Amino acid sequence: MYYNENVTVTGFQRARSASAKQQREDAILDAALSLATARGIRQVTLTDIAEAVGMHKSALLRYFETREQIFLRLTAAGWREWSPALRASIDALPEPRPLTIASAIAASLASRPVFCDLLAQAPLNLERNVSLESVLAFKLVTLEEVADISNTLRGALPALTERDTVDIIAAATSLSGALFQMATPSPEIAELYGSDPRLAHAVIDVEPRVARMLAAMIDGFVSSARH
Repeated sequence: MYYNENVTVTGFQRARSASAKQQREDAILDAALSLATARGIRQVTLTDIAEAVGMHKSALLRYFETREQIFLRLTAAGWREWSPALRASIDALPEPRPLTIASAIAASLASRPVFCDLLAQAPLNLERNVSLESVLAFKLVTLEEVADISNTLRGALPALTERDTVDIIAAATSLSGALFQMATPSPEIAELYGSDPRLAHAVIDVEPRVARMLAAMIDGFVSSARH
């Protein structure tokens, strides 16, 4: 589950116990998520996060090794929140077909814009400025959630193989992350797109595009299994 997006804490003193340390870490994650929701991840600095929780940047570094580690932890939390919600959505489909499953996946991702932003940033930036231990912890979370989603997809469409489902999940998360970046340009770029009809193609609606591409992919896997 994501952390509270509206928390601002001031006047921190150094944590003296494990529970106090956890409270500090949670508050830092809360602040980072709130700032990312308002500005986008790329616009949030470590200093911004420290100020939001009433800490000096050097004090914050006692709890997290880098800005990227904070957001990588939030990405892992996003996987833990998204996975069970998606699985419940697929299980609730009255008639699981490639199109309905693709639509469920696309809708679940499009409704989580910060998670989509994190999905794009994780391989590009977040995994590149943290310790190997942090990367390993993040990867183990994603592996566990991918396995659970894979099992749900194969239960809904038995023709799919494990490899098929892993590819579907990879495509869904990669596409949603990349298309989210394209769908949220800076105000100046958005104004440019709106001012020239030749650039109309650059205005992207993430959910229907992801759903269309995933439906074709899933249908292709199912059709291939039948022949």
